[in-house]
Amino acid sequence: MFVPLLGVGLLLAAVLINLSTNKLIETVASVLGFFKIGGIIVFGVVGVFIADSIDMGTGGGVPSPTLSGFFGAAALGIFAFKGFTTITNSGSELKNPKRNLGKAIMISIALCVVIYALVGFAVASNLSLSEIIETQDYSLAAAARPAPGEAAVGFTVFLAMLATAGGIIAIVFAVSRMLAMLTEMKLVPHRHFHMPGSLQKHTLVYTIVFGLILTAFFDLSRIAALGIIFYLIMDIAIHWGVLRHLRKSVGAIAVIPSIAILLDVLVLSGFVWEKATSDPLVLIVAAGLMAVLLIGEWLFLAKRNNSADSEQFHSH
Repeated sequence: MFVPLLGVGLLLAAVLINLSTNKLIETVASVLGFFKIGGIIVFGVVGVFIADSIDMGTGGGVPSPTLSGFFGAAALGIFAFKGFTTITNSGSELKNPKRNLGKAIMISIALCVVIYALVGFAVASNLSLSEIIETQDYSLAAAARPAPGEAAVGFTVFLAMLATAGGIIAIVFAVSRMLAMLTEMKLVPHRHFHMPGSLQKHTLVYTIVFGLILTAFFDLSRIAALGIIFYLIMDIAIHWGVLRHLRKSVGAIAVIPSIAILLDVLVLSGFVWEKATSDPLVLIVAAGLMAVLLIGEWLFLAKRNNSADSEQFHSH
């Protein structure tokens, strides 16, 4: 019960910050990011230093590895690195984005590799594989216990809260901007419901409301699973769109998005199969949401095209 309430509180705090000026949003996100990255690196170094070895002990009662499990882990790995899309969605906020956007993405991925490797070594050095599976979302806090005891656990929980808050602030800002852009392009419907402020503030409210619903009714693992499914399908659709419509205009090399589509399909298929055997509710919810989105978008675009044709006819 405490975790959903904490998630709701973080979302509400994120919307208050995002309703302020861009300068304040940037400052808060930067400060949280600095403490988050620094704290996790310190934990990783200390965890590896106090461990007897960095070998992962399997212990007993560990499930046998499967191909679907491997693809499921690969899907989680892809989702763990998706934060760089927040940079692309906020590209217009960067100074000289043509030069700095690619640089920011590479720095982001490099930092993630270093941080995830340190955390992985720290956890694997202090917990057996069966203990990691048992603790799941709290394995980082469990691995911190051999250090300064419960104080390390509290520090780890605090770091997790900072990481979540910083991620929510950045993602909500990026997603609301992207939705506002799509709305201005008349690709998604919009109703302001008499809300004051700009279009981006409206899409911010919609994003937060959807996030609140997910947080209230689903646990962290199911929210992550839904995010993985939607993200991989979106990635496939974008690469297909580049191949089909934008390849010449953007100078894309056809083999690169083709390989990306193939790998996405493989990983998505394995992840869906793993969830079908372990948690089919996630697939039911994902299929239902996608059906609603596809039907709603198809009706909206059909209505928009009919209106445009009608206006053109009357103008003639």
